[in-house]
Parts: sequence; C-alpha cells; structure tokens
Amino acid sequence: MELFEAITTRHSYRGKYRSDPVPREDLITIINAGLSAPSGCNKQTASFIIVDDPTVLERVKNAIDPPVGETAPAAICVLSRKICAYRDKCFAVQDYSAAIENMLLAIVALGYQSCWYEGHITDDDNIGRKIAKILNVPEEYDLVCFLPVGTAEEKITAPKKMEFEERVWFNGFKKT
Repeated sequence: MELFEAITTRHSYRGKYRSDPVPREDLITIINAGLSAPSGCNKQTASFIIVDDPTVLERVKNAIDPPVGETAPAAICVLSRKICAYRDKCFAVQDYSAAIENMLLAIVALGYQSCWYEGHITDDDNIGRKIAKILNVPEEYDLVCFLPVGTAEEKITAPKKMEFEERVWFNGFKKT
C-alpha cells in the first residue's frame, strides 16, 4: 500500500476481527515501524510487548473492562518510561504517540486494522497496571496503550472529517 493511501484509509476500527492469526513476521514489521519513530533527544522512552499467545492474550483482554478488541488474534501493548531529556523536559508522551501512529499506519499497510486504546487503559481503573502485572512489566514502565491487531470482519467506515478550510490557514490564524 502506498504511504498516502495508508494515511487516508487508516481509521479506528472497533469491530470484530477474523480469527486468522497475524504472522509474527508481520507483527515484527509493525513493531519496527514503531521503533523507527522519532524520539525526543533520542531517549527512546517507548517499548513494546507483542501478545500473540492465545492464553496470554485472553488474560490481557479479560483485564480490560469494559472490553475492547475481544476478538483480535494479536495485540501490541505500548510501554513508556519517563526519562528527562532536555532542561528537565520529558518527551515520553510524544515518543509513544509517534510510535503508535507509525504502527497504526504499518498495520493498515499490511491489510490489518486496529484502534488506539489509551484513555481506557490509563484511567482511574488502573487497567494498564493490571495488564502490566500479567505481562511482568517492571514498575518503572507505564503500560499506556493497547493496540488490538487483526483482519477486520466488518466493513470499515470512515468518520466525517471537518473541511480543510476549517482547520488549516496559511500565514496566520484566520477567524471564521
């Protein structure tokens, strides 16, 4: 798939997935896209856990309430570490966000679908910590995102986007 096609056809997919397994080589390709993302001062604060063992994946999915990605045959859990990079600034959120977007584009380019679940994972229910415990993640890492990965069973529908002119200006902000 061509880059701009992947960018314009990528949408959050919250439907059911086919049971076809995602080959490890595809999961590694997706992760390599995440590892290739920019990182503030090259601190590389984002790390990843691929979950493709059905038993482990079921345990992870059971920790998520309300459930998401229940039928996905694989998932990627995104980890983050807070490391000061520059003048006591930490770019962990930017690092993992760039990595997630790269992975979402790779997922679509390879013919799969996903959805960026973050708020649901990092909210007051501590779902991220529950998943981290299942996956033996050390305390210095935060599990910040759950990306189900698989082939869509349902038709993908694009959300309505605002018009270009409503969000983009040249040479300064224009009041509408």
